[in-house]
Amino acid sequence: MSKGELKTKATDMSVADFIAAIPDARRREEAAVVDAIHRRVTGHEPKMWGPSIIGYGSYDYTYDSGHSGTMARAGFSPRKAAMTLYLMGHYCDRQAEADALFAQLGKHKTGKACLYINKLADVDIGVLERLVALSWDVMNERYPIQGNVG
Repeated sequence: MSKGELKTKATDMSVADFIAAIPDARRREEAAVVDAIHRRVTGHEPKMWGPSIIGYGSYDYTYDSGHSGTMARAGFSPRKAAMTLYLMGHYCDRQAEADALFAQLGKHKTGKACLYINKLADVDIGVLERLVALSWDVMNERYPIQGNVG
């Protein structure tokens, strides 16, 4: 792998096998719930991205620096410390809508483009689904689906 090459790429690893191999039963059950939300919202079958990210759809990006790549449009990783959902990091003209949803979600933490949930029981699943849908919509506005990509 060259210095600038992305480590996180779509793989042929089975999502079902990955979820089934999660050692913690609660996290395994939560992964199935979050997978179902993403399937409903995106209409896509999941793929593994790298060893631990379950992703839906894809998009090509190019940063101002010239760095470019392909990544999942939406996804999550059922990590030991927290369920990590990868959301659009900025909601453009829909930031107020996102802020209102985060305020209703329940116990969570956020990073630049990540939502961390210790236990799904701590959050409102309906609000979580609305956040995933908002992120998906904004991603599709910012990176329109073209041809077979998506």
